[in-house]
Amino acid sequence: MNTLEVKGDWNITKGKLKQKWAKLTDSDLTFARGKEDELIGRIQKRTGETRENVEKALREDCGCK
Repeated sequence: MNTLEVKGDWNITKGKLKQKWAKLTDSDLTFARGKEDELIGRIQKRTGETRENVEKALREDCGCK
């Protein structure tokens, strides 16, 4: 996943990710264009998931490319 294109309402996306990984906070899920790697890294650090699993969850659960 070279770039992360978020579609739709980011608040809904954050809710889905927090359902999947209850340890995530709003601070962990602060999204800024161009900072996709940072977002993935924060999720990895908090959840202990691999980058591949985080990217897969983003693609499947939140309408991201």
